[in-house]
Amino acid sequence: MVSTELFFYFLCTSQFSSPKLAVLIMSFNLSGEKSHRPSKKHKSSAKESIPVEDFEAYVGGEEIDDDDRGDGEVKKRDFTKLELKPDHPNRPLWACADGRIFLETFSALYKQAYDFLIAIAEPVCRPESMHEYNLTPHSLYAAVSVGLETQTIISVLDKLSKTKLPKEMIDFIHGSTANYGKVKLVLKKNRYYVESPFPEVLKKLLRDDVISKARLISEGAHGNGGFTISKTLGDVGAGPSDLLNEAELAAAAEEKETHAFEIDPSQVEKVKERCLPNALNYPMLEEYDFRNDTVNPDLDMELKPQAQPRPYQEKSLSKMFGNGRARSGIIVLPCGAGKSLVGVSAASRIKKSCLCLATNAVSVDQWAFQFKLWSTIRDEHICRFTSDSKERFRGNAGVVVTTYNMVAFGGKRSEESEKIIEEIRNREWGLLLMDEVHVVPAQMFRKVIAITKSHCKLGLTATLVREDERITDLNFLIGPKLYEANWLDLVKGGFIANVQCAEVWCPMTKEFFAEYLKKENSKKKQALYVMNPNKFRACEFLIRFHEQQRGDKIIVFADNLFALTEYAMKLRKPMIYGATSHVERTKILEAFKTSRDVNTVFLSKVGDNSIDIPEANVIIQISSHAGSRRQEAQRLGRILRAKGKLRDRMAGGKEEYNAFFYSLVSTDTQEMYYSTKRQQFLIDQGYSFKVITSLPPPDSGADLNYHRLDDQLALLSKVLTAGDDAVGLEQLDEDVDDIVHVKARRFSGSMSAMSGVNGMVYMEYSTGKNKHGKGQMKSKPKDPAKRHHLFKKRFA
Repeated sequence: MVSTELFFYFLCTSQFSSPKLAVLIMSFNLSGEKSHRPSKKHKSSAKESIPVEDFEAYVGGEEIDDDDRGDGEVKKRDFTKLELKPDHPNRPLWACADGRIFLETFSALYKQAYDFLIAIAEPVCRPESMHEYNLTPHSLYAAVSVGLETQTIISVLDKLSKTKLPKEMIDFIHGSTANYGKVKLVLKKNRYYVESPFPEVLKKLLRDDVISKARLISEGAHGNGGFTISKTLGDVGAGPSDLLNEAELAAAAEEKETHAFEIDPSQVEKVKERCLPNALNYPMLEEYDFRNDTVNPDLDMELKPQAQPRPYQEKSLSKMFGNGRARSGIIVLPCGAGKSLVGVSAASRIKKSCLCLATNAVSVDQWAFQFKLWSTIRDEHICRFTSDSKERFRGNAGVVVTTYNMVAFGGKRSEESEKIIEEIRNREWGLLLMDEVHVVPAQMFRKVIAITKSHCKLGLTATLVREDERITDLNFLIGPKLYEANWLDLVKGGFIANVQCAEVWCPMTKEFFAEYLKKENSKKKQALYVMNPNKFRACEFLIRFHEQQRGDKIIVFADNLFALTEYAMKLRKPMIYGATSHVERTKILEAFKTSRDVNTVFLSKVGDNSIDIPEANVIIQISSHAGSRRQEAQRLGRILRAKGKLRDRMAGGKEEYNAFFYSLVSTDTQEMYYSTKRQQFLIDQGYSFKVITSLPPPDSGADLNYHRLDDQLALLSKVLTAGDDAVGLEQLDEDVDDIVHVKARRFSGSMSAMSGVNGMVYMEYSTGKNKHGKGQMKSKPKDPAKRHHLFKKRFA
């Protein structure tokens, strides 16, 4: 099948002479499918050729038989019968029966079409001239959750589409959105209820084994089906009330019966999962009517006048608060685009107690600072809860900033920590604000959702992608995706830095490559290609060039701790890794931000998420975590904060490219394959990677380290003699992509502990049981006559 890029090329470079030819090109490129739903994995780099005879079969409007193609090929669908609308050049969309939608970015209606598509479909690939989107049950669930009705989705798609909407797409939209809003999940007095005005829907849900087991029988349950019945006023505010006449307003405002049953808080996650479109198809509506919440105390907190949200930030917040209530869901913005202001704005609007979760202690400090920077919250109403700082807010409402680990930790805590965590568990939170929300599906972090009880959940991330394919779990753990910004649009608007991405190819030296190919060095392969002397010299050259000639601030990333230590020590630069204390991390980052003497810092994978270093504008990556797309994008995000004057950053300005991302790769090694996979997410966002093959320049010579063969051989010997554990990847307790590493730990102790007794003396215990089978009993003395003659005197 011809790749999507060729289709983009046809659309961007051809002036179609006839509608049939345009449709033919579309069918020729887009018709391959295995089922009605497209594959999750999109491979934009796949390039295949189609034989001439197959093309002739297409021109004749025939279907190509499976037998005429090789193994793995599938029957193609024929799109030649589709007719373009007369004014098709003015319409920006191509809609396919399998749910794929293609958007022309050069269309006059691009902006409006993009805003609509991002609300109803998942973006697959967004290069400069053409975007690809996918209609999925989850994306349509997200669409109706922000107020779009089924008929509105279909009619707008039809208006924007160049051809008539396929019947399969219309049926799919109807099927995915028909039941939305019939079931609500409500938190009342720290108890969860499933509510619906339709008792027959609740009965249908209770026929499911998972939901029926999660049900708790309430004392006030009565009526048909044993449901709790309450009277509520009809919802007028959610719709355009100015368009209703008096009779309709009266009908909407009259009292309605709401039926409900209680569920076990520990089973909320499973119940929500069963209600999703791919199961029972009754997605739960989670909205928080915070203005009418009189049970939970208000928090005195407003946005400061200087906090002016940008247009895309306002748009994301409007999706969350569209009908005057707070919807649970996820907002996706690139790193450096101001996610923290969105989070603080949401908390300021709800004005209830807020629990803010981050990935590490440095990020906790940054979030606490952001709350004080953008809002009028008083110091006594905000507190941090980390291993080093255990604060408590004063008053009935406040903001707690902590880490996922602190809440999810299941071991023994100090007395002070236990009191704070008990407060967190027992409090009814207005907003649960989750930074770097892509970590939540990890087995350890998802416990947080069960432990804390909140009316509204807001997840923030730049990379809604995981390597373990669990990212879709966020649809029931938190809620649908409310908004996602296009990276390239923000670059063009000058809101984030324009990054020049480059892949630097570093040939392996003869000696290193010979050892790399040996079977006995299989566990040291990564260390060998990371410690490649040519890669070290390229890294050193880039650091010198950007420090001395441009005055840039540089971050060097390395997942391999052996390499991180060797590079940093040899180049005399500070480094931060997992074992670095919070105090030392803060000192190094502060020096990097403010001192002219510290212009380069080495970071391990602990710097991937949440650490805000706006001064940095160059990243050099010397080793990485296999093929993790998320990690590549998160690392790029460390330098996306906009810098300099806006007019200089715009296209054609003095500094069109003001940030640089270098990925150093040893050629002819496993690293080449991983590098291609890692870049896929950024390529899908529209970024491109230039390949540099001549670093360092030939004339650099002895100026750089490891120029002499003796030095290279000494380095090789050091790598080969190091233990397998020493040259491996850094091992954190829980990886963000849910790849858990088991690590041996060392403890100080005595030799007696080696025997397992820890210096304790032996004590005798009787294992006998009394006649009741409980406890120990005293042994009963036997008859002296029956004793052995050596022991008879003892009982005389």
